Amino acid sequence: DSMISVRCVASELAKVRGSCRLAAANMCKELKTKMLRLVPPSSNGPTINAEDRTGTDGDEVLKCTVKALQDGHIVAVPTDTIYGLACLAQNSEAVRKIYAVKGRNGQKPLAICVREIQDIYKYCKVEVKKELLGDLLPGPVTLVFKRSEALNPALNPFTSLVGVRIPNHGFMRRLCQMCEEPLALTSANVSSHTSTVEVHEFQELWPHLAVVVDGGPIGDQSRLGSTVVDLSVCNKYRIIRPGCALSVTLDVLERKYGLSEDLGEE
Repeated sequence: DSMISVRCVASELAKVRGSCRLAAANMCKELKTKMLRLVPPSSNGPTINAEDRTGTDGDEVLKCTVKALQDGHIVAVPTDTIYGLACLAQNSEAVRKIYAVKGRNGQKPLAICVREIQDIYKYCKVEVKKELLGDLLPGPVTLVFKRSEALNPALNPFTSLVGVRIPNHGFMRRLCQMCEEPLALTSANVSSHTSTVEVHEFQELWPHLAVVVDGGPIGDQSRLGSTVVDLSVCNKYRIIRPGCALSVTLDVLERKYGLSEDLGEE
């Protein structure tokens, strides 16, 4: 009898363990967070030709990420500086969600990310020569302009300006191309925490994301993010964040185009 009861207990335990495993699997299923590897771990991270190296797998990662964005979800993506969180800039609910995921102050603006320089003219009122844009982009620089009426009014409704990026990263540029609209982009970390250069560093955010694109460790380990420069005033510039490309940016703005620093004088 004792042998039978031991067997019964063992059988019940196995059932409980099985149902726990099933529950855990269902929870994962509900969250539907997809971890997608973009490049082999042996790679040194993205280069200008990253889009040439993504191959079939890269195309699958792109399709999956585009679908998640179009369904109104938040995704994590590699850029040329740090990991970012992205959503469709024209989707107001997704924009609200990205603030909630980060715990970000609602008065802090989000930048937008586009594929090519021509796209900037649709969403921004540009006061500088097109050649200047070409000298700084694509690259680790965010340019701030007056926003145009085409941009979602629910994105940064508290300011008439918007920062725009074209990362020097093939995957990101193809992502914008496939979405056919700008992405709202912010760093992949809890607000006020350190910027991240590997996906495991923002693991606590994974459950809130539909897709996490693992592009491997990002080459620039400075964690400074892009240099942010306000070009909304004609012939002037104002550095909002020094970032990782300050000296190169200043060289272009001052030496090549003769812009002077806006010191806020009347």
